[in-house]
Amino acid sequence: MKYANRTLLLFSLMAALVLYVDIMLTPSLPAIGKQYGIDPAQASLILSLYTVFGTALNPIVGKLGDIYGKKKLLTYVLILYSAMVTTTSFAPDFNTLLISRTFQGVGLSIFPLAFSLVREQFPREKVPRAQGLLSAMFGIGTAIGLPAGALVANTYGWQANYHIATPFIIALTIITIFAVRESVYTNTSIKLDYVGSILLGGALGSIVFGLSEGSNWGWTSSPILALIIGGALLFIPLILFERRAKAPILDFRLLGIRNVVISNGVGLTFGMAMFLSFQAISYQLELKQPVGYGFDILTTGLYFLPLAIGMLLVTYPVGVLITKVGAKPFLILGNIIGAIGFFLISTATSPTEIALYLLVGSIGLGILVVSQQNLLVLTVKSQEMGLATSMNTVFRNVGSSLGAPIAGSLIATYTATYFITTPAGRFSFIAPSTLAFQYSYYIAVLGFVASLILSLFALEIMGKRAKIKDTLSDSPSMMSESADQAIPPAKTE
Repeated sequence: MKYANRTLLLFSLMAALVLYVDIMLTPSLPAIGKQYGIDPAQASLILSLYTVFGTALNPIVGKLGDIYGKKKLLTYVLILYSAMVTTTSFAPDFNTLLISRTFQGVGLSIFPLAFSLVREQFPREKVPRAQGLLSAMFGIGTAIGLPAGALVANTYGWQANYHIATPFIIALTIITIFAVRESVYTNTSIKLDYVGSILLGGALGSIVFGLSEGSNWGWTSSPILALIIGGALLFIPLILFERRAKAPILDFRLLGIRNVVISNGVGLTFGMAMFLSFQAISYQLELKQPVGYGFDILTTGLYFLPLAIGMLLVTYPVGVLITKVGAKPFLILGNIIGAIGFFLISTATSPTEIALYLLVGSIGLGILVVSQQNLLVLTVKSQEMGLATSMNTVFRNVGSSLGAPIAGSLIATYTATYFITTPAGRFSFIAPSTLAFQYSYYIAVLGFVASLILSLFALEIMGKRAKIKDTLSDSPSMMSESADQAIPPAKTE
């Protein structure tokens, strides 16, 4: 049990830090846009290309973990991630920032590796709670990253966030090398699906770039249509290839399992809703009146605090309750609360109302993060955890990578002419309209509704209403009632 507790603490800090680094630039996007002379749609590339690269790389890293050991791959990923974070912190211009930030997406591979190690090495009764805590760190890291990142950026500049995070990442890397045990499940016969990863990354990158540049080049221009339609068409050869590949990144055998499909679909929709809303809220709070509320970066970050509070309130308790109540009721509840919260944000007429309604939406997000992850990991076999969690991360990241450019495109496209009167005269200027923000929140609500419909078809895996066998029992590490003996390799602490 001591090993499990130590490792869980390490993975939790790791998850929170990676998500902090992932999201901390969001409140600074308007300021970065002014610094480099780019519009909101182009600024969204800072968030989306990071996720696109991480999405394409995740399945490869997950497979390499299954082949060579998940602890070994986790160490390599942390080393590379540390290097990319350092490079991003010293980026001299927007292009350098975009390139280094994109390769920083390797950090997203940490999550499936950590989830898989928990699934393999922890005692049976501790797995749901551990998954709940790690999922909570996903939300907490995101939530803390917004206000804390804003505080640092407002005082010292956005680059300072990276300077502060770098030594902590290096420290976690060193601790991982010495403190984490290697996975007992390896399969050297697995082949890597480079073609599938390239097709997936190309499709997402093309669509994301098209959405980001549509307002500048014209939505009906040939380059934009070619990017968006071409990216969509790339999914055709991707699906055809994946159906025949021996070791596909999108395993249609696993996708034939109902709970896997539902977990992936839920991850995609709430990932899109979350990142879409974060970008829209940041711009709405920071743009000058009468468009927005004219807040600085720090104040904007403080208005995101309810997000942290809501997730802190529900994520760990939900992870505990799932063992008794089951995952499906929480999937349904999370979607309902999330839809209500973000619909209310679309009606907000003050920053206080935005913060209050964000608290409601964050409770839904927290419940969803925990329940969808547990639905997945308690359905698939231990030997397939690397692939299953990597594939789930792919779907969640696909949603995240689309959310930011959709919001950025709406903000850049739906504009209005505003008039202000000053002592020097009456002036007009063009800025995003109220519709740009409302449409962003409406799309987020539709995402939760789609996720809710999917959740209704889930098969319960835990609790009294369980419909399928609890696959935790297929792992040798889960068969012993002794917590210490349950963690391979068997040792007494």
